Amino acid sequence: MRLQVLGPFALLALSAPAEAAPAAGPAPSLSIPLDCKYGVDCAIQSYFDRDPGSGVKDYRCGGRTYEGHQGIDFRVYDMAAQRAGVKVLAAAPGRVSRLRDGVADVSVRTIGKAAVANQECGNGVVIDHGGGWETQYCHMARNSLMVKVGDQVARGQPLGRVGLSGNTEFPHVHLTVRHDQQVVDPFAPDAPANTCNAGAGGPGLWTAGAARTLAYRAGAVLNAGFADAPLTMESVEAGGLKAPSRDSNALVAYVRAIGLELGDRVRLVVTGPDGRTLADSQPAALDHDKAQHLVFAGSRRPGAGWAAGRYAARYTVTRGGRVVLSREFALSF
Repeated sequence: MRLQVLGPFALLALSAPAEAAPAAGPAPSLSIPLDCKYGVDCAIQSYFDRDPGSGVKDYRCGGRTYEGHQGIDFRVYDMAAQRAGVKVLAAAPGRVSRLRDGVADVSVRTIGKAAVANQECGNGVVIDHGGGWETQYCHMARNSLMVKVGDQVARGQPLGRVGLSGNTEFPHVHLTVRHDQQVVDPFAPDAPANTCNAGAGGPGLWTAGAARTLAYRAGAVLNAGFADAPLTMESVEAGGLKAPSRDSNALVAYVRAIGLELGDRVRLVVTGPDGRTLADSQPAALDHDKAQHLVFAGSRRPGAGWAAGRYAARYTVTRGGRVVLSREFALSF
């Protein structure tokens, strides 16, 4: 078996018997590459960057991407979900042409980018769809791959599980689409380079069902709930936060959201069983776009302890005078 480095975001190629070049054919029609309920336990964190310069621009002319990002990041909501196991699925039928396994699942924040040089994709799979088209799936969990080079795979067939391998700080699968070795934005495959479409576009390379599900949204709530102490972005990412009880010293509501924009106003209000406000967090308007944003609000336990009943929280994001994102949740003792 011969290993060959194909590039910083490519995979280690496993040699395979020579085959005839695939016949020219139409572009693949893609489904969502995660076994999840989109908008419930998974979301798009980052889109393809269509700006060729130092700025960033997604296919709807928004900022939900980062410099030089050449794929789509489908994330699960926290590491607790990753540990439970979420399958990465083939977005279209084809043949497994390359793969890599064995890269550790650890945040690049911990080990540094130098540790994943030439392994930025981490553990992953490349599928050849014929006609010069291929899809690549990155950052999968070590020892989770379920296919081998040469396998024919069907749409939706499990390839492995979501991990934290390679150049990543959060659990997700990075999907890259290529045609004749050139990267393609699956949301706007025919749009000229350097352009975006602020209006409603077509389905791109997605199936009709996937295109409806993946309709562009003004951000998304990843995590919302109550904890028994103040928290950090890292503790929310880790998952498994301890919920408060009647004996807890504090009751803290929290929300982590993605895709917020410059000027957005965030508010989180917590009320007690009697309807009175326990906490009201209203940070200053955001001074720049936020890939992710955490807000929490709460109160220390009163002298008489937490009263029995329902504690409610309401989260809103206001943009241009209009609420574009909201979430309500509650806890009862």
